[in-house]
Amino acid sequence: MKKNCVLAAVFLACGCAASPDKGMVSKTGEIDTEWVEEGVTANYVFARGIGAADQALANKTQRLATARNAAIVNAQYNMLSFLKGVQLEGGITVEKAIETDSVLATKIDQFIRGAQVVRTEWTSDDGCVLVLRLAKSSLAGSGLKL
Repeated sequence: MKKNCVLAAVFLACGCAASPDKGMVSKTGEIDTEWVEEGVTANYVFARGIGAADQALANKTQRLATARNAAIVNAQYNMLSFLKGVQLEGGITVEKAIETDSVLATKIDQFIRGAQVVRTEWTSDDGCVLVLRLAKSSLAGSGLKL
């Protein structure tokens, strides 16, 4: 019973800390020095990403777009890392299952690509920090236990 309460508190803390309600960039344009990388709430899985642009690019729009694209890729990687640790109905992890099941690997890739950007912030040096959100309902029927 005590172990279940501790696990519930950990999931609750991760879900709240990773929700997109809290900003990631200070008013001075600096990145916060602490945040939870991914989180799970009742309906969503969240992942954050950070990206930087080549400062040699002369055009600010190009720097912002490049940083945002890099942040999306980083957030997708973070979400994939989280999902690989999730257990399937048979008791094995997603990581082990995708080694032998290319259909599952394709589904996981589609889930992650379907994640929605829900918060985007730019830093003073044109870097980008963003939050991706994946609805748990989109995972229905996949066998993932979240």
